[in-house]
Amino acid sequence: MAGRTGKRRTIGAAALSLGALILAMGCSGVMDDGLNYTPETLAVEKARDRASEKSSQILDLIGIDEGKVTEPGPSVTPCKEDPEHLYRTGHPWSVYGVSSEEVLRKGFQRLREKLPRHGWKIVEYGPNSSKARTLELTADSTKDRYSLNVELRVSSPTAGKESNPLILVHVVSGCYRAPKGTKLDQEF
Repeated sequence: MAGRTGKRRTIGAAALSLGALILAMGCSGVMDDGLNYTPETLAVEKARDRASEKSSQILDLIGIDEGKVTEPGPSVTPCKEDPEHLYRTGHPWSVYGVSSEEVLRKGFQRLREKLPRHGWKIVEYGPNSSKARTLELTADSTKDRYSLNVELRVSSPTAGKESNPLILVHVVSGCYRAPKGTKLDQEF
C-alpha cells in the first residue's frame, strides 16, 4: 500500500507542477491573447463542470480502458487581467497504472489522430525541450476557449527507464467573468 501512495503522490505532484506552469503561461496563444475577447459571465461551479466535460471528452478520445485516472477535479485561478472579477479553470490529470507502456503510446496516438475530428486544432506536436525530450502535444478547441496540453511520459533512449509511465493531461479554459456578488477569493 505504501508503494501505491508514493506513486500516487509522485503522479499528483507531476500533475500539479504541470498545472501551475500551464496556468501561469497558458497552453497556447489562445490563452495568452491579452483578453482580446469579452469573457462570458459564468458561475464558478458551471465553469468547473465545463472543464470536467472537456476532460471526459479527452479521456474518451485516449480510449484506454485499463489503468487509473487521477482524482482531483478542476481548479479555479484568477486571470491576471482582472483578478477580482475574472477567473479560468484548469484540470490537470493523468492516466497511469496500465499493463504496458505500449498501451499509453497507443492512447496518445489515438488522441493525436482524433482531436481534429472532435473540434481541436493541434498547434504543437513533438518532443519538448526537457532533457527527457518527452513527446508532447498542445491543442486549441475550435468551438470554445479551451486549450489542452498532453505529455506522454514513457521510457525512451533520452528519458531512460520511466518509473511511473503515464499520459499527463491539462485542460485549461480562457477567462470567465464571475457573476456579480461572487467572492472569487473564496473559490480558489
